[in-house]
Amino acid sequence: MEFHDAANFLFDLRRFRPKPGTESTADLLAALDDPHEGPRYVQVAGSNGKGSTARMTESVLREAGLTVGLYTSPHFDDVRERITVDGRPITKAALTEFVERVKPRIVERAAEGQAPTFFEVMTTMALWEFGRREVDVAILEVGIGGRYDATSVVDPVASAVTSVTLEHTGILGDTIEEIARDKAHVAPREGALVTAAEGEALAAVREQASDVLTVGSEGDVRAEYGGRTNHVESAVSISGPDWGVEARLPLLGEYQARNAGVAAALARQVADVSEAEQATGLRNAHWPGRFEVMDTDPLTVLDGAHNPGACEALAETLAEFEYDDLFLVVGAMHEKDHGGMAAALPDPDHVVCTQPDLDRAEDREVLARVYENRGVADVKTRGAVSGALSRALSEAGPDDCVLVTGSLFAVAEARERWTRAEITKRVRDLDDARETLEGTHVTGPGVWRMRGKAVHRVVKTRVQRRQAQYLKEEMLSLGGECALSGLNDQDDENIDVVLMGTLAQFKRLCEKLAEQPYGLSIVARDVREALDIGVEPASHGYPWEERTAVMGILNVTPDSFHDGGRYERVEDAVARAERMAENGADIIDVGGESTRPGAEVVPAEEEIDRIAPVIERISDLDAMISVDTRKAAVARAALEAGADILNDVSGLEDPEMRFVAAEYDVPLIVMHSLDTPVDPDREVEYDDVVEDVIADLAERVLLAEKAGLDREKIVVDPGIGFAKSAAESFEVLGRTDEFHALGCPVLIGHSHKSMFGRVGRGSGNRTAATVAGTTIAAERGADVVRVHDVPENVAAVRAVEAADGDR
Repeated sequence: MEFHDAANFLFDLRRFRPKPGTESTADLLAALDDPHEGPRYVQVAGSNGKGSTARMTESVLREAGLTVGLYTSPHFDDVRERITVDGRPITKAALTEFVERVKPRIVERAAEGQAPTFFEVMTTMALWEFGRREVDVAILEVGIGGRYDATSVVDPVASAVTSVTLEHTGILGDTIEEIARDKAHVAPREGALVTAAEGEALAAVREQASDVLTVGSEGDVRAEYGGRTNHVESAVSISGPDWGVEARLPLLGEYQARNAGVAAALARQVADVSEAEQATGLRNAHWPGRFEVMDTDPLTVLDGAHNPGACEALAETLAEFEYDDLFLVVGAMHEKDHGGMAAALPDPDHVVCTQPDLDRAEDREVLARVYENRGVADVKTRGAVSGALSRALSEAGPDDCVLVTGSLFAVAEARERWTRAEITKRVRDLDDARETLEGTHVTGPGVWRMRGKAVHRVVKTRVQRRQAQYLKEEMLSLGGECALSGLNDQDDENIDVVLMGTLAQFKRLCEKLAEQPYGLSIVARDVREALDIGVEPASHGYPWEERTAVMGILNVTPDSFHDGGRYERVEDAVARAERMAENGADIIDVGGESTRPGAEVVPAEEEIDRIAPVIERISDLDAMISVDTRKAAVARAALEAGADILNDVSGLEDPEMRFVAAEYDVPLIVMHSLDTPVDPDREVEYDDVVEDVIADLAERVLLAEKAGLDREKIVVDPGIGFAKSAAESFEVLGRTDEFHALGCPVLIGHSHKSMFGRVGRGSGNRTAATVAGTTIAAERGADVVRVHDVPENVAAVRAVEAADGDR
């Protein structure tokens, strides 16, 4: 079975209506030999805030060293996002394996008239994955209610009800009290049910659950909101009977303080979590689309508020910002209370009503009438969310606010403006073409028919289905080719697309798309940037803007894997840096802590003592100075000592790092790494190592960008040798050019790595292999190569330049 066959099978289950009860889920799990019986579980129910709370709980427990599964809904772009282990979604291979195993039972049940629903099967798959991966604990976001929800097939060790409002009255009850009692059925057998519910809802929760731990400004756990600390973070103070934590949240709003209090209490019920682990875990709990500030010029906010209560909380949070006019971009589902939502939001000066690309979306004309009836003078409509957002951004001034809200589906489409990656593919022959098409899940006959047409310029992207149809029609009309994913027509799913043609055809395509509806002008812009069609890159004077820059490694450590101890003395380190600069190094990367497997963590003060004197001595060399660190405190000290670049090999593990880079306005290198120092026993499953790493890095890049750093100053490092096998590391090296899909300069750090053992090179005999790797990386578009042997690798880069005619 291919992935698209498996995914289509799951999507076809959506035609069945939700039904109460856990019997169907239990039956599917029994057919799989009850794989869910190993892990411990935490259930999070509630009307609003349950997704944010689940994410915060997961982040705190991961910070405490546990392996954590997370099950949430809905998803933004890919159904696999609903099921993650340590932040990484279930692989396509695992999803396919699950469907192969469970499909016979699903078909059998359907034949009996008891077909399981999409949510029941997804819940089963989440529990199967968590058992298969042997997670320590799994956090389950409850779908509807609590008593009859599919997730209630488990016996939780901890659980919560975040809040209670009138919702799903046809299933849960007609009053707040009935709904609260239903949700409170998630209470654990032992231990307290954690809740931020208030008033009549709290009274009903107490009736159902014998032991209740309240969270709020006057609860058993006090959660106090300290307001914004910057444009993307807020301060929160949480205290229990015998514990407390002061933290920052990457989520704004007083209600998020209550959610954080619930999450902190849940985490403490599951594990022995320190105050520092709680603080760092909460600060790293990024949750897309929940009052997410994407820009400040103008203030641009995405928030998936989809009911009056959530819109009221959104309005309270937005009141913390100062702005002139409010431009509201709104797209909602037809079953929602549009009038109540509009009344709860702040009064807009301008409204653009739009429709997410799915059948459940309310007609934009209906939404426009709602806001006209509210007395808004300037109400417009646009067919696509991306077009509506572009219209609002083009009309808004730098001191205005653009708010996208109404549903997570609208927010997801708007967010593509910052997250979509067009991946240019190296297609040299028919085998390359076949692999590219198969990676997009094109059907077998489609691969056979189209592979011969792909040996030109090939771009892979992910767009809405209606956009895909336009792209195919236009590309075919120009004599090019377009292959679409074989996934069935699901109106709220984006799909993969492969565009094939000459540069001239792509140029004409972009010209035609520029005037098309449904957000196609935004797609045209992204394709132009991916292929450098008429795009003039910004220049900051960095060495990698004109050619491949060589970064020389200077380890002032006693234990680094290749040269530890050789340059531990300041004088030796300075002499080494001077030689590298003389030999043509464009950047010198100073590191005071090893990331080799088994390396000891170095305290920040000791790391500063190692690197600061060296940086001060070499800051006037004819080369930029980079600091290799994963600690924001060390980064700040290095910049004060004269460093020019931050090189974070942890991929922003320290949540303060991105703000330090933005404060000093310096380039920031973000590496793909799951463990720092490296855990040699860590096994990671990839479907496509390059595309999976691009997806992981995309969110890291966006975090740095939202902190205030321009994207052209964010350098991505795919992390060769970090959580990757030798074969996977070679694939990353060979496909270096694809990482430019992120719109950032690309650094390749391959020097003397263990991957070269795959080609017969031992640890003391890897210079030649490293030089060969540098040649490959430079020829395939690397902007920076990070190496130990500067003269040899400078020669390799210059040879590639000469071959390209850049003399």
